[in-house]
Amino acid sequence: MNFKILCSDLDGTLLSTKNNVSDFTISEVHRIKERLKIILVSARMPKSMTYLQKRMGIEENPIICYNGALIMEKNKELSSTIISAEQTKALNTLAESYDIKLGLYHKDEWCVGQSSERVEKEVFNTKANPILEPTSITLERWGKTKIGPHKVMLMGTKTTIDAISPELQKDFSSIMSFYRSNDTLIEVAPKSVSKLKAIKALLQPNESLNDVIAFGDNYNDIEMLQNVGVGIAVANARDEVKSVANKVTLSNKEHGVAQFIKDHL
Repeated sequence: MNFKILCSDLDGTLLSTKNNVSDFTISEVHRIKERLKIILVSARMPKSMTYLQKRMGIEENPIICYNGALIMEKNKELSSTIISAEQTKALNTLAESYDIKLGLYHKDEWCVGQSSERVEKEVFNTKANPILEPTSITLERWGKTKIGPHKVMLMGTKTTIDAISPELQKDFSSIMSFYRSNDTLIEVAPKSVSKLKAIKALLQPNESLNDVIAFGDNYNDIEMLQNVGVGIAVANARDEVKSVANKVTLSNKEHGVAQFIKDHL
C-alpha cells in the first residue's frame, strides 16, 4: 500500500492504554515516519496530544484537535472554529434542567464546575488538569474576550443523557454536532467542523484524500474512514464504524494500528 499521509484517532484506536502508546506502536511509527506524514486526529485538547507526538517523534507534524475545531502545527494555530459563549449559555440552560454538567474546552483550557470521578478519570487519561469554576462564570469570562468552546462535554447519567438527546437535536442541531461517547457522555462540536474537513484543509496541492490511510473506532470517525483512500477500523470499534471501513485490524489493546502498519506499510 502506497500512501503519503497516515491519520489516526487516539482514544480506543492508537492508544493501547487509556493514556499512552505502546513501544510496538512507537517502533512502527519510527519505521515509517520519514515516508508518511503521521497526523493525530482526536477530540482531545492540544496538550493532551502533544505528549503523544513527542513519544512518537512526530512533533513537526500538525495535529487535529477537538474533532477538527482546532488545527495546530507546533505552537501555531492553523484553524479555529468555536461555539459562541451565548450559544453555549443556551445549551447550559437546557443541560441544567436535566441535571447534566458541562465540561468546556478552549485551546488548552478545560473548565468544569466541580471535580468528580468522571473528571478525575479524564485527568488520568489525558494528563491535563481542569480549572474548577462554575460554568456560568467561565462563559461570562470567555464572553468578555469574544471566545467560546471548541468542544463541550455533556456529563450525566444514562437516563438523563437518553432524555436530553432528542431535545439537543430539536433545539441545537443547526449549529452543533453531537457525538455520544458512551451511555453517560455526549461530545458537542461546532456544526461546520469534522475530522474529514480538517484533513482536507491540511492536504498539499500534490495530495488528495486517496493518498490518506486512516484509523478509527467511533461515530466521529465514520466520515473520515468512508472518504479517505483506505479506512481501517480497530476490532473494538462500534459496529457502525466497522461496517463502513475498508478493513478491520486488531483491537487497540492488541496494538491493531501498529500491527496493520507492520503487515501492510
